[in-house]
Amino acid sequence: MMKKRVVVAAAVMTREDGRFLLGKRAPDTFYPGYWEFPGGKVEPGETSREALIRELREELGIEAREAWPWITRHHDYEHAQVRLDFFEVPRWSGTLRDHVHSALVWQSPGELSVAPMLPANGPVLKALQLPRQMGITRAWEIGPHRQLAQIEAALTTGLRLIQVRETPLGEPDRRTFAQAVVALARPYDAVVMINGDEKTAHFTGAKGIHLTSAQLAVATARPDFEWVGASCHNRAELERAAILGLDYALLGPVHPTPTHPGKPGLGWETFATMVSGFPLPVLALGGVRPDDYPLARAAGAHGLAGIRGFWPLDES
Repeated sequence: MMKKRVVVAAAVMTREDGRFLLGKRAPDTFYPGYWEFPGGKVEPGETSREALIRELREELGIEAREAWPWITRHHDYEHAQVRLDFFEVPRWSGTLRDHVHSALVWQSPGELSVAPMLPANGPVLKALQLPRQMGITRAWEIGPHRQLAQIEAALTTGLRLIQVRETPLGEPDRRTFAQAVVALARPYDAVVMINGDEKTAHFTGAKGIHLTSAQLAVATARPDFEWVGASCHNRAELERAAILGLDYALLGPVHPTPTHPGKPGLGWETFATMVSGFPLPVLALGGVRPDDYPLARAAGAHGLAGIRGFWPLDES
């Protein structure tokens, strides 16, 4: 017997401190006692966004003021094949008054204190730990001393995700620089990704490896690191990253950049089309600046990544 197919709109309600809301399923439902993100089934004639707004009104008595498309997950439950369209809801009006769940609780990414979670939510919980802004290094261009000063300043102001991309440096210099970055990041528990060089990533104790698009194309399995991401330029590459079970992707360039002169940008409309329905968080890259964050989130991006304009003290 073929299982029914269900589309669910789910809300990742977030506060300024990064905490998110979970609800405990009531005794008279599937998976009673399990924890989930608020939301519900998309009814015929509704978009997922419309269903999300209605469900939050019915379940929690609030009006969503912002609902950013985020990721889409698929899960095969015993009773149905479910597609979950997740939205981040950072702003709402009204007072939370639960009408469906047996309990509500605010949780911090990486520090879950309730269990069990619905089976489809494991990857979502890890995605919530991924910082929203990535700074990409260019010590090969501006010099290691200046780049390290920028990294130190950025860490003190909240940056928690750094990609060391220093292919032009020789291996000894690249390892020395990467080791210094990891040492700077460690007290802040920031995630350092090493671009394309697994040996350097292991040597320095970095938390992750970032695959180039060429490496992504030939990879047959996910590298053995806590965090693994990849650079992508089209939907096919994004789907390859998902098949390998990576944690995130960079997609770009959104706009023309000095790094790729003469190459046209995707633009936000094409970016949004490419990431629609995608299961992994995607950071927008290429000619973007921190103040593009609202545009990026509206287009379905998890956040932003950049080389120039993402470092304090960088005037070039």
